[in-house]
Amino acid sequence: MLDATHRSDLPNAPGVGYKPQHFAEILDSPAPVEWLEIHAENYMGLGGRPLAQLRHLAERFPISVHGVGLSIGGEGPLDCDHLARLKTLCDWLNPASFSEHLAWSSHESAFLNDLLPLAYTQDTVIRVADHIDQVQDVLGRKMLLEDPSSYLAFSESTMSETEFLREIAQRTGCGLLLDVNNVFVSATNLKLDARGYIDDFPHDKVGEIHLGGHDEEEDDHGAPLLIDGHGAEIADPVWALLDYTLERSGPKPLLIEWDTDVPEWPVLAEEAQRGARALAPVLF
Repeated sequence: MLDATHRSDLPNAPGVGYKPQHFAEILDSPAPVEWLEIHAENYMGLGGRPLAQLRHLAERFPISVHGVGLSIGGEGPLDCDHLARLKTLCDWLNPASFSEHLAWSSHESAFLNDLLPLAYTQDTVIRVADHIDQVQDVLGRKMLLEDPSSYLAFSESTMSETEFLREIAQRTGCGLLLDVNNVFVSATNLKLDARGYIDDFPHDKVGEIHLGGHDEEEDDHGAPLLIDGHGAEIADPVWALLDYTLERSGPKPLLIEWDTDVPEWPVLAEEAQRGARALAPVLF
């Protein structure tokens, strides 16, 4: 178990997910963005222009590394080769924060191009906690665990998602990444109370808050079905849920995610500016 007193060095300010097409504009006119996130799996190669640009950015901005390939919730052992590559990246970059998803994405030797949910039971607590302990021991740093976006619930679950996350954090000393869009998506799809989820969340464990856009569809019965797509502006109800969250959590590093159909820099910067406006009332 890692020392739980370790804290993120990210500022309580807006950040964005870095995209190479924005490299020059971020350097020239970053405001209001004060930090950047990268996906670890995009930077596990040796050398080349992507790492050179990342090194340059890291001299100007705190960097958060977000992993999507460890399969923290998987039933099998972690991929030690993948974990070793992640350690090499983190040792080289020394990021301000590292996070991963509460999900599974591999089975035996097969990698599934999705982040799949899991049942919330004591057996799952033990398995996920063991995996997080292994990651933190290998990396020598605290990780943040992100709440998932859910499209179904398991009848086998014996605890709520917030209870599960709280116990994982207590067992391992890890922090939590609160994705407010994921909360809104899951609450809509599973017909839950999003504000009740926020009320129950252990905000003292939160190292980052994330926001992203979602897609609106319908299920086979005509009911709303939201997909966490990260390919659009953040919806107004999600901004409202962020305001509700910040009233309870206080200021946190706030990431704007836009991973598909990526817009021009001014559009993304304006979303970050809206994030800065949301943070302003709780900063003082």
